[in-house]
Amino acid sequence: MPHKDLIDRLEAEFLAHDDGGDASHDINHARRVMRAALRIAAAEGGGDEGVIIAAAYLHDWVNLPKNDPNRSRASALSADAARPILAALGFAPDRVEAACHAILTHSFSANIPPRTLEARALQDADRLEALGAIGLARVFAIAGQLGSSLFDGDDPFAENRPLDDRRYAVDHFEVKLLRLPDTMQTKAGHAMAEERAEVMRRFLHSLAEELGHTMPWRA
Repeated sequence: MPHKDLIDRLEAEFLAHDDGGDASHDINHARRVMRAALRIAAAEGGGDEGVIIAAAYLHDWVNLPKNDPNRSRASALSADAARPILAALGFAPDRVEAACHAILTHSFSANIPPRTLEARALQDADRLEALGAIGLARVFAIAGQLGSSLFDGDDPFAENRPLDDRRYAVDHFEVKLLRLPDTMQTKAGHAMAEERAEVMRRFLHSLAEELGHTMPWRA
């Protein structure tokens, strides 16, 4: 199937399924992940573009909130849900399994190593969404959904208290986000992650200056 036809059918499937309740995992997220994953795969030697495209649109099919006790199972549930969709799209069994492996292993919380270029590209592309300008928007949007404070007004950079990113959004930068570049699976993904992490560091330096503090994390 030509890529345009595949994308059109996947977009129709996605929009029919999406309830519009999570701007961090909407159709635009899927499109960005697809573009980034294709770019990473191309830089790393190619891969099956159809598998990457399908996995990008279906990787969050079962989307559970970050505070849901079953969050770590979301990627496995998404992979299971993707199988009949992929079969209906005409994917051969081996390509169904390739896409489902990428979906299964993309998740940070699932902690399952990706074995293929397609899976590594998807995992890196999805993690890039947590970095840069998009990542900044998402971290505070999610904090609002979870009822977290923006930061601790007395100690915004946790210099004299334990980090607590469930309570304070800014703590999440040091707990996870600034560490993401070191988790990238590909050279291309790592380079892109470092560029986006620098956007976040500049933001944190500006925030620290406005608050009259020095930003101590990975400066």
